[in-house]
Amino acid sequence: MHYKIPRTSHTRNNDIEMIESERRLPHRDVLGQPVFITFRLHGSLPANRTFPPERVSAGRAFVAMDRVLDRATAGPLYLKMPEIAEMVTKRLREGTKLGHYQLHAYVIMPNHVHLQATSLVPAARWLKALKGVTAHQANRILVRSGQHFWQDESYDHLVKSEIEFGRIQDYIESNPVRAGLAATAEQWNWSSANPACGRCTD
Repeated sequence: MHYKIPRTSHTRNNDIEMIESERRLPHRDVLGQPVFITFRLHGSLPANRTFPPERVSAGRAFVAMDRVLDRATAGPLYLKMPEIAEMVTKRLREGTKLGHYQLHAYVIMPNHVHLQATSLVPAARWLKALKGVTAHQANRILVRSGQHFWQDESYDHLVKSEIEFGRIQDYIESNPVRAGLAATAEQWNWSSANPACGRCTD
């Protein structure tokens, strides 16, 4: 998929607005520029597994985290349930109709979600809404209430070039293959690579 990356700026212009966010990790919320986001189920990583920021970069920590998530055989794997995976997929694609973002690629894994999107409103706002509504509906499916479903913190990375855009899309859609869950990206039901879902062009 061809996508032109708009010019980056620290001030508002016709294309981009950057918003600095003070949270546990440094995040930059940019309107009009693609972003790669990963969020995971609450408790999906071992409690004693840490990535000290003084020794491990954010990128290396992400790769290590993603490998642990892909190999997990214990811990919460609620996204393996078709009813929950379908609900998360539906809500994720609804965000485009609501004008929150342009969705370029996504995959729903057993314990985490990858997506690439261009925010049309601050990502912190739509991601909070997305996680909130899906957590509520997932807990109803699981017949429970008052329990965390998603981990509060999410990983995000601004896409800086068309080459990186394509590489990240491939990373997202190939995740089920790397994890040994599907022979091809197209075979995974809960992905933008699946023909039944259709490519994210909206």
